[in-house]
Amino acid sequence: MALTGRTALLAALGALVVGLLPGWHGILAVGLPLLAAVLCDLALAAPVRALRFDRGGATTVRLGETASVHLTVTNPSGRPLRAELRDAWPPSSWRPGDAYAASRHRLAIPAGERRRVTTELTPTRRGDRRAVRVTVRSRGPLGLAARQGSHEVPWTVRVLPPFTSRKHLPSKLARLRELDGRTTVLTRGEGTEFDSLRDYVPGDDVRSIDWRATARQSTVAVRTWRPERDRHLLLVLDTGRTSAGRVGDVPRLDAAMDAALLLTALASQAGDRVDLLAFDRRVRATVRGRTGTTVLPAVVRALTQLEPELIETDTHAMAAAAMADAPRRSLIVLFTTLDAAPVESGLLPILPQLTHRHTVLVASVADPRIAEMAGTRGTIPGVYEAAAAAQHEAERHRTAARLRKLGATIVEAAPADLPPAVADAYLALKTAGKL
Repeated sequence: MALTGRTALLAALGALVVGLLPGWHGILAVGLPLLAAVLCDLALAAPVRALRFDRGGATTVRLGETASVHLTVTNPSGRPLRAELRDAWPPSSWRPGDAYAASRHRLAIPAGERRRVTTELTPTRRGDRRAVRVTVRSRGPLGLAARQGSHEVPWTVRVLPPFTSRKHLPSKLARLRELDGRTTVLTRGEGTEFDSLRDYVPGDDVRSIDWRATARQSTVAVRTWRPERDRHLLLVLDTGRTSAGRVGDVPRLDAAMDAALLLTALASQAGDRVDLLAFDRRVRATVRGRTGTTVLPAVVRALTQLEPELIETDTHAMAAAAMADAPRRSLIVLFTTLDAAPVESGLLPILPQLTHRHTVLVASVADPRIAEMAGTRGTIPGVYEAAAAAQHEAERHRTAARLRKLGATIVEAAPADLPPAVADAYLALKTAGKL
């Protein structure tokens, strides 16, 4: 049972009567009628335990977008239902400050009828968001008292990664079509797969002349090539403690996920096979054997509930897992940090065995704040900030140079620029025939 503000107001007015009639006579003159009215109102209120609930609506939503979840309430009793309903979800299901208004609804359901209410969810974190409970407060016709009860009405909304970098996909696909020669701009990559023959024009590489075809016709024939297809890409996400660091408002792991999604979409369109491995000291997520249109949804599902682990990554175990997932020559894209300490103790020792058998691309998130600090001058704190930023940049440049000497391709960019930079590096390797 719950009392309303109207009951409190009547009790306050009754206190004035008690002041005029002090003693038990005044208290009973006010209290008994008010108690009788409350009990009558409570008896006339529609019961909440008999209510029936059904859910429907969205089951998936991208991070930052809005999902509509419908709740159908059926009133099987013979009394009309006048109620306030709270559809409770975890706090991260709404933007800060929106939870109170978004979760509460007013209901007026005649006897034997049903009504549907819609709860708008705007999640702020990835993963599964499960409905907690539905609480209904049924008021009587006098508005003095209410019956209250809670019901478990399960529903799950899966919050997918935002994939904000998909806006870059059309331009990267256009570049890919140029490499394949499927546009009016017949740009050809230095691939190794034979595509077709055409007539020689001045400026063509003489090494591409097909002398046998030339001997069979009156003009010089030139072989054309296309970038290799059906190559294998293994995306390795480091989910150790360094991936939990935030660059601006974005965790490093989330920026790496966005780049992995763009690369997956691009490589699948290019006819390559993409696998995923998320690792710190054990496998956190994996996608294997998916091709065509099924690989991107599989990668999205695998990344949905992936979170950084506050432990040091076992790079030797990661390399062993990567070698097991890529038995043949592959492009291994490693999303990790370029900070000197973890690279020197972890990545450098295992990189030679990876580059010996595979093409390795190391992608890292750069912090734009470092560049801002490097430009500060004019104050003593600013000078110290600039010196610290310069030292940090020098260490990262030395680390990247050491990785390049071991045969790795290095891509380092801010969170918003990392996905297109990784895609461009993939296309450059494909153009050069290094896959």
